[in-house]
Amino acid sequence: MKFKDWEPFRIGNVTFENPFVLGPMAGVTDQPFRILCREMGASLVSMEMVSANAVCHGNKKTLEFINISKEEHPVSMQLFGPDPESFVYAYERLREEPFDILDVNMGCPMPKIVNNHEGSALMRDIPKAASIIRELKKVSDRPVTVKIRAGFNEEEKNAVEVAKALEDAGADMIAVHGRTREQYYTGKADWDVIRSVKEAVSVPVIGNGDVTSPETAERMMNETGCDLVMIARGARGNPWIFRDCISYRETGRIPEKPPIEEAKALMLRHAAMQLAEKGDHLGILQMRKHIAWYTAGYRNSARLRSRINSVLSLQELTEVLDAWAEE
Repeated sequence: MKFKDWEPFRIGNVTFENPFVLGPMAGVTDQPFRILCREMGASLVSMEMVSANAVCHGNKKTLEFINISKEEHPVSMQLFGPDPESFVYAYERLREEPFDILDVNMGCPMPKIVNNHEGSALMRDIPKAASIIRELKKVSDRPVTVKIRAGFNEEEKNAVEVAKALEDAGADMIAVHGRTREQYYTGKADWDVIRSVKEAVSVPVIGNGDVTSPETAERMMNETGCDLVMIARGARGNPWIFRDCISYRETGRIPEKPPIEEAKALMLRHAAMQLAEKGDHLGILQMRKHIAWYTAGYRNSARLRSRINSVLSLQELTEVLDAWAEE
């Protein structure tokens, strides 16, 4: 698939109106951020990953965490777990939740996940990985997608083998992060792996890794042939990236970086949404990292971040941002 030739397509009841999707990020892609990215044009937004085992055990905190609004559709819910039984039971408990796509995490590199035989550890057990998809397809009334990595390490770069098994098991779409589990988020993503997966399977493929601008989104699609481009860390503090990618693909032009007043207004709106969602204390603490991402590249951003780290309320945040904008 070439960037300029891309056309909308569907999986199940989900229509992709453009090729740019928000990837799942723990501690980032909560409801407020998903809404902002959707407003900026993301054709799909992904929730933070949810533990299938926690759902199975009725963990109250986990169930409260699953909060989907009408403003963010289409939205993908990502589950992680160790075996088919936990995924199926979790899906049955969550069946009434209004997510549009069920995504299976087979890429998380974190030790506490991998050591529990979840996330990217599943790429080392292809029969089990395939059985998870096969069993979910028997019960799911929504598309079932999967996110994998290039492999567990350089010696086990088996993304193509895994993807073919997942397709045979019924996966409706496969996202490929071009890094191995061993790389975590360091080094360079191997886009050749994404291209090899795209050439090996017939279901749509999402490319993921090192997309931080409209130009890199174009290169990703043109070099790999992927059907969709997943933007994750490149969207932190920059939900405008979806607007910019759409403009670039349709017109060849990239909008200017938002002026400080526009950026400030979005930060304050994000903060108000965050506090409404998480409560005043947790919401303001979580906004500190978002403000650091938002303000990178703007004037006096380092000094602003040192001030932000001490704010304790929306009022204080507003005063600090107002003063920064007027400097």
